[in-house]
Amino acid sequence: MTEAAELPPAPEQARAVFGERFADAVRYAELLADAGVQRGLIGPREVPRLWERHLLNCAVLSEVVPENVTVCDVGSGAGLPGIPLALVRPDLKITLLEPLLRRTNFLTEVVELLGLDHVTVVRGRAEEVLGKLPPVHVVTARAVAPLDRLAAWGVPLLRPYGEMLLLKGDTAEEEVKNAGAALSKLGAVETSVLQVGEGVVDPLSTVVRVEVGESPGGVRFAAKRAKAARTGRARRRR
Repeated sequence: MTEAAELPPAPEQARAVFGERFADAVRYAELLADAGVQRGLIGPREVPRLWERHLLNCAVLSEVVPENVTVCDVGSGAGLPGIPLALVRPDLKITLLEPLLRRTNFLTEVVELLGLDHVTVVRGRAEEVLGKLPPVHVVTARAVAPLDRLAAWGVPLLRPYGEMLLLKGDTAEEEVKNAGAALSKLGAVETSVLQVGEGVVDPLSTVVRVEVGESPGGVRFAAKRAKAARTGRARRRR
């Protein structure tokens, strides 16, 4: 018996959430349960709860993502939350940022198979692509790192007045409290904890929203971005 055989049927909520892309969501779940497990991108024990804990938990993030914006999913891994978000929000331009080759290979295969023309896969770390990728309106992430460290990676990728939307667990409030000083230094002007997914997931998905001002990442990262941009222009002229 393969791991894919253990995948439970999609719950009714999934039909409502994914709409016309429901069949693609099912295909993505099957890929996670099969190739995703075989390649070590997701644990076998996660297969029975792929829908509730992973796909739907991530898809409801769309409730707080503005319309027609650019998104960078940092440390995308197996595509969570980037792929579910892309399935429910064709209006977004999404970059899946992931440093590991085996993961970017999987992500590229998924994007091509599902025909997600509004999604781009980029291999690299957040600190490596700073100044090379255009700044985005929204940075997303899930289960990547503690809030202060994650903000240090993600905030500098934002446009002025952009926001990070981070899927977190029960410790979200505590993380926000502990990361207050670090967030302030990075140019954050407001941080809040939201609950999304009413009627879709139980428990609700917890989202930490970090809103930034006119200098995402602070002065140090502004200088680093400018230097990276100059280096990029110089290379292109050669």
